[in-house]
Amino acid sequence: MEKEKIFVTARCPIRTTLELVGGKWKLLILQQLYDKVLRLSELKSLIPDISEKMLIQELKTLVDSGLVHRENFGEVPPRVEYSLTDKGKNIKPLIEEMLHFAELYEK
Repeated sequence: MEKEKIFVTARCPIRTTLELVGGKWKLLILQQLYDKVLRLSELKSLIPDISEKMLIQELKTLVDSGLVHRENFGEVPPRVEYSLTDKGKNIKPLIEEMLHFAELYEK
């Protein structure tokens, strides 16, 4: 059975996916959040190459897109936690396929 051809338009599935998770950091952030709730400092330590400014910016984008939930507890000192939304959890198969691709590529 032949797969249906994907036409590149403003709303094609590939472009939509790249808009949501493309870039250097978003998939790494989503991977770290997949099965746990993390604070900003915990994410920063798990992804040491990212600057705090970039991490905050990417988290805001992921929250705005509905993939990540941000919970502010309104405490002093501030306590904010990040977790994946149900939509965000749909990223797992994509991340697993990317890991598989990388393993095959490196052989």
